[in-house]
Amino acid sequence: MALATRRYSDPVHGIITLDRGDPADGLLMALIDAPEMQRLRRIRQLGLACVAFQGAEHSRFAHSLGVMHTMTLALNALRRSGVALAPETCLQARAAALLHDLGHGPFSHVMEKVLHQRHEDWTARLLGAPETTVHAILVAYDPELPRRLAALMAGEFQPRFVAQLVSSQLDCDRFDYLLRDSLMTGVSYGRYDLPWILNALAVDAASGRLIARARGVLAVEEYLFARYHMFRRVYFHHALRAAENMLVAMFRRAVTLAAEGALAFRLPESAMDKLLTTRPLTPLEYLSLDDADVLFYIKQWQREPDPTLSDLARRFLERRLFKSLEVSDLSPDQIADLRARISGALVARGFDPESYLLEDSAGDVPYFGPYAPDALDRHIIVEEGRTHPRLREISEVSAAVAGLRPYRLHRLCFPEAARDVAYEAVRRLAPAELGR
Repeated sequence: MALATRRYSDPVHGIITLDRGDPADGLLMALIDAPEMQRLRRIRQLGLACVAFQGAEHSRFAHSLGVMHTMTLALNALRRSGVALAPETCLQARAAALLHDLGHGPFSHVMEKVLHQRHEDWTARLLGAPETTVHAILVAYDPELPRRLAALMAGEFQPRFVAQLVSSQLDCDRFDYLLRDSLMTGVSYGRYDLPWILNALAVDAASGRLIARARGVLAVEEYLFARYHMFRRVYFHHALRAAENMLVAMFRRAVTLAAEGALAFRLPESAMDKLLTTRPLTPLEYLSLDDADVLFYIKQWQREPDPTLSDLARRFLERRLFKSLEVSDLSPDQIADLRARISGALVARGFDPESYLLEDSAGDVPYFGPYAPDALDRHIIVEEGRTHPRLREISEVSAAVAGLRPYRLHRLCFPEAARDVAYEAVRRLAPAELGR
């Protein structure tokens, strides 16, 4: 006989409890047990971050449960503040929080660069796919539930504040991943006072938007800075980014070889073979892929006749990562000159620059302030003042948040063999600090 109560021991939130006797909890438990959710145990939350932070082995599954739990805490906090919430609205919000990452591919965001597809699009597709267990569970509860969840995840849902809790600049996804990633990577950058933010959440009666009471402004500041520092120090770590770019270069080489009929290791008609030959995947084929599949292929590619693919695979598995050189402060002409010098050094050593000289560009906007019209519905609105509070966008209240600026990186990645040439060239171009 199944136990009425199920408890998950979570490193971030402590004990997460679900009660089978509650219909909403019963649905969530059934969704958690679905194969599509269990697959997320085999996908790392931080992709290849473990090459830089050895503890970063946590899964998308653990994060998804954390987001569901955080959503439950947020809804309970709003109830205590006097917000009326229908039971079905709460269920849909919790289910959307649980399933929001259903469409992630192997190594999370890394494979999106290979597939050229967004995981959000796959999540919506999987929710509506009749062949999935998740879809069957949802329609058995309510035939309209898959459509409603997809709309909620896309922000096309009422009440407005519920959609904001699912996806905004102050949402349950970020609430969980900052704390979880900070803990599992062993850094302190992502820590902030979640209970105090939840305690300060409210809903503006006039607009239906999520707001933070005046008492929560400092905690929201802390949360935004946590995200800013996590991107700069963890998500954009040079070793992590080098590994990601090597993985993408490896797959591009494999795709080229497959197109030429020169890829030795093939499993015809498998999901991975379809991926390598750029054929569309069915939902079930997509769901069959996880981190283990990618690693299996990389292990086989070590023995490929093609020297580039076999070398990249071996370097990746042995963690012989490319070096990263920060070039953000150089002009386009200087970068072009540097690329030419590094390419020459690589060719002289027998390396193809197409696969061994990789350009890494990325960026993050820590907060979309009032000058981002397309983010208006996602602005963080807070109370200013205690006696006669008025609602304002947070950067108008907080000088710290107003001072946050977009962060961009531009790096060149290449093997150790070209390091001396690259560093000597950039010293002549820009004698200042070189980066890594």
